[in-house]
Amino acid sequence: MQKKTVAVLFGGVSSEYDVSLWSAASIIENIPKDKYEIVLLGITREGAWYLYTGSTQAIKDGTWVNNKSNKHAIISPDQTQKGIWIFDDERSRRIEVDCLFAVLHGANGEDGTMQGLFELSGIPYVGCNTLSSAICLDKEITHMIFDRAGIPHVAWRSAHRCDIPSLDAFADQMESELGYPMFVKPAKTGSSIGISKAKDKESFIKACELAFSYDDRVVIEQGLDAREIETAVLGNLYPQVAGPGEIFIGEQFEFYDYESKYSSGGARLQIPAQIPDSLKEEIFSIAKKAYRVMRCQGLARVDFFVTRKDSKVYLNELNTLPGFTATSMYPKMFEQAGVPYSELIDKLILSAFERNSHE
Repeated sequence: MQKKTVAVLFGGVSSEYDVSLWSAASIIENIPKDKYEIVLLGITREGAWYLYTGSTQAIKDGTWVNNKSNKHAIISPDQTQKGIWIFDDERSRRIEVDCLFAVLHGANGEDGTMQGLFELSGIPYVGCNTLSSAICLDKEITHMIFDRAGIPHVAWRSAHRCDIPSLDAFADQMESELGYPMFVKPAKTGSSIGISKAKDKESFIKACELAFSYDDRVVIEQGLDAREIETAVLGNLYPQVAGPGEIFIGEQFEFYDYESKYSSGGARLQIPAQIPDSLKEEIFSIAKKAYRVMRCQGLARVDFFVTRKDSKVYLNELNTLPGFTATSMYPKMFEQAGVPYSELIDKLILSAFERNSHE
């Protein structure tokens, strides 16, 4: 059987650049080499695209950008010249690829922008489409859709920078409507970047200032005394759900933030989560419903809160490109379900070809 060529994209103009490098290196090391030839496209923090032929270690430590063999390259939006164009001095050449795998977290990779380019290119790609990627990354739009679809989620508010003449007055308003503690989030970031837990007015104002440094819109969510439960969803028309898993954060952390997610000992994962079967079924049912409502395809990690007092379930968010590092919950949940890491990557690539055959 002839091998398919898969282009793996990593890096990107995003606050989650580093996470992308770690995830991509792991995927590159574990992709089934007997089935796929790999082409690597690295995107710098400044937005330069390069064909990269060096080691995965250099991707992990960020030194890949210094590789002297890097060649400027782009994905062609012209379907009559389909593939990757490489610019070598004054010459150009084209590489044909069968599938695109964007391991790009956050803005300019997971928000629909890259998926729009992929749609124009006519090349099958792993993961959610343009619309789904855009609405899932936007926390404000996600909450609006949950409201309309009847999906249980926490009480919330949102605001644009220009609608807040005074953070002091805004803090008073949110305290009266939601009460402390609250979580203040930029509308469009992942990996908990820019998110803070506010316990009082002073910390709320600081949290808003931080969130507004990442986005012009913020989302305010009511804090719950809850367990953090996650599920992994895979597939297109008939998705498979794995997990659930539970996150236990280190005592030194207030919540499951960026540092606790990616630092050694910051969080402990328990798979499967120790919950009753009835609660597991409820979570799986909501995960599948949300996956369809948000028009997801390929994959998503669907995260929940389960209150400690009465075990009420609240959907937190859908992540259309969850982390794929050695400590990431998504691949670990499928591994526990009997799908090893390499097989999972294969299934994701095959889901791209399956979706393309139906369109």
